[in-house]
Amino acid sequence: MNKVLQAHVVLFIVGAFYAINYIVAKDIMPTYIGPSGFIFYRVFIATILFWIVHRFISKEKIQREDYPRFIQCALFGVAMNQLFFFNGLNLTTPINASVIMTSNPVLVLLASALILKETITPTKAIGVALGIIGALLLIVLPMLLGTYDMDWTEGNSWGDLMIFVNAVSYGLYLISVKPLMAKYEAMTVIKWVFLFGCVMVFPFGYDQALEVDWAAMPTEIFMGFAYVIICVTFLVYFLNAFAMKTLSPSVVSAYIYLQPVLAGALSIGLGKEKLHWIQLLAAALVFGGVYLVSIRKKRLPNNQ
Repeated sequence: MNKVLQAHVVLFIVGAFYAINYIVAKDIMPTYIGPSGFIFYRVFIATILFWIVHRFISKEKIQREDYPRFIQCALFGVAMNQLFFFNGLNLTTPINASVIMTSNPVLVLLASALILKETITPTKAIGVALGIIGALLLIVLPMLLGTYDMDWTEGNSWGDLMIFVNAVSYGLYLISVKPLMAKYEAMTVIKWVFLFGCVMVFPFGYDQALEVDWAAMPTEIFMGFAYVIICVTFLVYFLNAFAMKTLSPSVVSAYIYLQPVLAGALSIGLGKEKLHWIQLLAAALVFGGVYLVSIRKKRLPNNQ
């Protein structure tokens, strides 16, 4: 399997982890853990895991002149990204959150053009448009047809705004971290980004972290907590970093469109929902959009 294909497989797995996270995290907050306290444990434990793993697989060190960029990545990719997402999800609905997150690939594509000078080709623009249409089709049309419960209207404006800020910050993180990925090993980058992020998150989540009653936490909730720490944090950040070694930020962000599709597939697999033609059409549009965004322009030989 070549590196490009490996990167796409990895991003598909990341999309699946995120899709499940919308359901799992919402069940935990705020009854058992406050959103900021959740992020405190998430970042703190993940930081320890990254440093332990890195100690066994690499001895790479970072250069002092790169500290400002690592701090920038920690701000956008850990502190703002995670705090705004979990606090926003705590206030709004998973459906609203998934709709707003579809703005991320558009933001990344624009930022890539402005900062990394990445060309926005007509093919990529069409791919982004297909992804947006597919994601919105999956979520909005069933509501209009009365297929879903109308509880989706119980979203919160402040929560929706926080999710949007999260989408913006994650897009800036993907752009900011790209140069570091080209210079260092993926695990080296992530362990330092999380270390700086851990310092930033500490004052916001410390109080809520101390309020958690672990003895009263049901087994399934604790398993959900472990899932968020291990799969949605440790594995997702490492796998995203691995993919960034090969693919552009706009391609990585395009996989966000898979989250509502995979979440729907999960519901069908668990027997909570029946397969509908809307879901098939939306899935086709999303996969087609991801494919178009990921197409690379072939370089002509120098003599042509």
